[in-house]
Amino acid sequence: MENILNVETTAVILFVLAVTQVFVLQFFLKNQLKSNIITKSQKLRIQELNKNLAKSEQIFEDKSINLINMSYEVRTPLNTILGMLKMLSESDLDEDQLLKVEIAEYSSKHLLQFFNLVVSNEEIKKNEFELNKKAVDLKKDLRNLFKVFEYQAWEHDLDFEYEFLSEEKNDRFLVIADSERIQLILINLINNAIKFTDSGKISIIVDQTIEINDDQIVSFYIKDTGIGMKPEEIKYFLGNAKNNQFKNEFINEYRGWGVGLSISYHLVENMGGELKLESKENEGSTFYFSLQLKKTLNIKTEVDSTENIGISLNKIKVLVAEDNRMNQKVIQFLLEKHGAQCTFAKNGLEAIDLYKVLNFDIIFMDIYMPDMDGYEATKQIKATKKYINNNTPIIAVSASAFDEDIIKAKEAGINEFLAKPIDVEKLKSLLREYSGEGVV
Repeated sequence: MENILNVETTAVILFVLAVTQVFVLQFFLKNQLKSNIITKSQKLRIQELNKNLAKSEQIFEDKSINLINMSYEVRTPLNTILGMLKMLSESDLDEDQLLKVEIAEYSSKHLLQFFNLVVSNEEIKKNEFELNKKAVDLKKDLRNLFKVFEYQAWEHDLDFEYEFLSEEKNDRFLVIADSERIQLILINLINNAIKFTDSGKISIIVDQTIEINDDQIVSFYIKDTGIGMKPEEIKYFLGNAKNNQFKNEFINEYRGWGVGLSISYHLVENMGGELKLESKENEGSTFYFSLQLKKTLNIKTEVDSTENIGISLNKIKVLVAEDNRMNQKVIQFLLEKHGAQCTFAKNGLEAIDLYKVLNFDIIFMDIYMPDMDGYEATKQIKATKKYINNNTPIIAVSASAFDEDIIKAKEAGINEFLAKPIDVEKLKSLLREYSGEGVV
């Protein structure tokens, strides 16, 4: 009897163990299946993310290529326009004609500055840019800028006034600053002030009355008598400017103001200031910000040091590789004005051939030309025995002046990079440096 009970007990135990194993196995298989499904789903998700990433990278690459192409297409005609205006301003004009040429020149430079702002938009929003600080006469730079807007305001039947406040007896604002980016901020804010003001006036105040040891506090006020804003709109603008999170419908309603405000906000922030806004609906708005800048006591700016200075080049011979005929005329005018003799090549191949048979003191090399670009032409010129003996300086001239272009130019062995539109003062500086001639 006892044996029968032991057998039955053993059978029950074995049965329970078998059932338990079945459930454990079922649980394990179920989890394994679930894990496989999750793994497969994750792999599909990763593949989808990789595809989206590749697509985003392609879009970014296409955007960069379009930006480079746009840069070239805008800078090239602007170079011609500014060059022709420079020629026209030095011809026999009466006072009224000269004023109109100056306005056209200021407006062209303003367009170039605004384009530069668009090109560097992403860098500015991410604070991935370096300030180009140097000694500047801020009043002189800003007065030229304000002349452009003065004309623009008149076209909209608006009064336009600007004032510089200073306790200094002299009439100059000499500071260490990134003048170009300060101007970009003001371009944005003044453009918007004119855009949203139907009647009345635009007032600009640049206050430089506060000094702290060797620093100068410069405050900028841009006032208008336009449509103004409601308190909630002010809060929305300033709250979203930092992250550039304006809704499309809001940007459309304000005709792109949100994007420009965000750029200005980041520029001011990077310079150590903060963009502020005060506004009242139907009465107007005031944007203002302050910057702490280093003073430059009795230091002449780069512009002052080259102002009204001519360069005696004593007929140095210059090879210019440039395929655009109008740009040829512009650079020919700028070089021959100082006594240089120009020989032109319309592509890299011609430049190489001319260099082999003629003697040149300097080569100005356009980067993007048909048949052979400036990079390859430079490499082949530098490989010649003539170059090894003469070490002729080669200066790149290009409307495409991105960091990548400048790096490639250095890698090709180019000595300097001159962006279009050509900065006349920089051209003078390069001519002085590489011509071996003096200044008169």
